[in-house]
Amino acid sequence: MKVVSVYNRYLNRGGEDEGFENEGRLLEKNGCEVTLITEQVRRPQGLVESAQLALDAIWSRSWYTKFERILKEKKPDVVHVHNFFPTMSPSIYYACRKARVPVVQTLHNSRLICPAASFYRQERVCQDCLGKTPPWPAVVHGCYQNSRARSGVIAAMLTVHRYLETWRKMVDVFIVATEFYRRKFIEGGIPEDKIMKKPFFIDPDPGMKENRGEYALFVGRLSPEKGVRTMLAAWERLGEIPLKVRGGGPLLSEVEEFAKTHPRVEVIPHRLEAQQWTALMRNARFLVWPSAGIFETFGLVAVDAFACGMPVIASRTGAMAEIVTDHRTGLQFSVGDPEDLAAKAAWAWSHPEEMEEMGRNARIEYETKYTAEGNFHLLMEVYRRAINGYTACLQ
Repeated sequence: MKVVSVYNRYLNRGGEDEGFENEGRLLEKNGCEVTLITEQVRRPQGLVESAQLALDAIWSRSWYTKFERILKEKKPDVVHVHNFFPTMSPSIYYACRKARVPVVQTLHNSRLICPAASFYRQERVCQDCLGKTPPWPAVVHGCYQNSRARSGVIAAMLTVHRYLETWRKMVDVFIVATEFYRRKFIEGGIPEDKIMKKPFFIDPDPGMKENRGEYALFVGRLSPEKGVRTMLAAWERLGEIPLKVRGGGPLLSEVEEFAKTHPRVEVIPHRLEAQQWTALMRNARFLVWPSAGIFETFGLVAVDAFACGMPVIASRTGAMAEIVTDHRTGLQFSVGDPEDLAAKAAWAWSHPEEMEEMGRNARIEYETKYTAEGNFHLLMEVYRRAINGYTACLQ
């Protein structure tokens, strides 16, 4: 099968990058002919460049033309879009339709139904824009990058393409990673019959860890919506449990200051070699996943933990509650509640045998749902449905 895989990169590398790259390698490994098309986001310099970027976010003429050339040259069976925002724009869908190539879109985040792509504002869950066209609350509150102007650009892009029915007419299949977000996107107006569920995967397999673990571990962006402050408040009460924190973001300096007065807390460099990353995961006793809202469409780091046979302590909300089964593959705590998190972490640390059993269950969960082999079969099913559905529409 010939696949063109598309990804507009963000300024900061994250889980979406890994998902895009992993799928590309998976397809090539299984004999598919894959063309990776990427664009790197840049910070605009000056008013003219900012205005052009705003226009491109709604409809990029240059990318429409570029995509016409790509499709003519590569003649793919399917185009798989991982992200078109901000510079590629939905114009690439229209180039695909003109060339009669079916389109698959992975919904890595909630951008199509929440301009901030977070369902989070002022340290609380916010769904004010869900189902609204135009999504004006995001503009009023400046939800995207704390800017009303930039939020207005996204709101305009969503409004234009909702009225054009771009999501219904130009995309053949949407991929979501969890049932929670399948329902959320349906609520936001994405056609139910076009959505298929396919989780992400971990490859290569790191293998089951062979020890109980020496510390608790947090891996992720250090920002309010990730529940970082909830975790730090919990560790105020957990002076004897070592915690390693790996990540970067706006709260990095706050975490570093906390670590200076709490010697059992250690900040790990954000960039690690593959062997260092594997060792960090395999030597932890449990992962802390304290995200403070429903914005997580998936949790790749939780699946990383499962692959190592490590249980996860997660917020009891959204995709986290779906991925982590309480007292089977980890523990759940009340979202935003540091006392409850501290209690669960203390219990986990003092009950190593029970946590080892949860770790074995977590490994089984990985082998059942999150391997590369299983994911490839699911991805082929998605592509076949997109191709067959598009062919049927032409008849």
